[in-house]
Amino acid sequence: MEAVAHELPTNGRIRSKQVTWEDPMALAAEAGGMSGLEFLRSMIEGRLPRPPIAALLGFTLVDVGEGWAVFEGEVGEEHYNPIGVVHGGLSGMLADSAMGCAVQSTLPAGSGYTTLEFKVNLVRPITAETRLIRCRAEIVHVGRRTGTAEARVTDPNGRLLAHATTTCLILRPEE
Repeated sequence: MEAVAHELPTNGRIRSKQVTWEDPMALAAEAGGMSGLEFLRSMIEGRLPRPPIAALLGFTLVDVGEGWAVFEGEVGEEHYNPIGVVHGGLSGMLADSAMGCAVQSTLPAGSGYTTLEFKVNLVRPITAETRLIRCRAEIVHVGRRTGTAEARVTDPNGRLLAHATTTCLILRPEE
């Protein structure tokens, strides 16, 4: 396959954003020796870096407890789709992250999870004027092999922007 170079127009509309992150495999290696809650709290306290996706899309885990997690993110025009609103995938990504971390917060050291499925309902459009979005997720059930959770994405006034549910596969060490 031949690569095609596209020149950017020089019409004064160009914007840019620089993103830096730390090695994600080093972060993942840290997870094995801590409970899920300890691992997540270490990120909030700055002892561990946030994952690259959080740096790229501009969101942060801001609070966590047993069975729940809260993320916040600044939205801007860099998140826009072609019709001039924040792409719905941003709400999905934020909800998926929060719901997964809510499940992770219940897991012992050596265990992990992966998302099996999630569903997002987009209730209101998000624009750059929304500025800050917040997502709180709580577990519904965590069993031996699966965990379920639900989340709500809200604006600074607490208005619902999206809501979501997930099922996660729990990965436990072999006994």
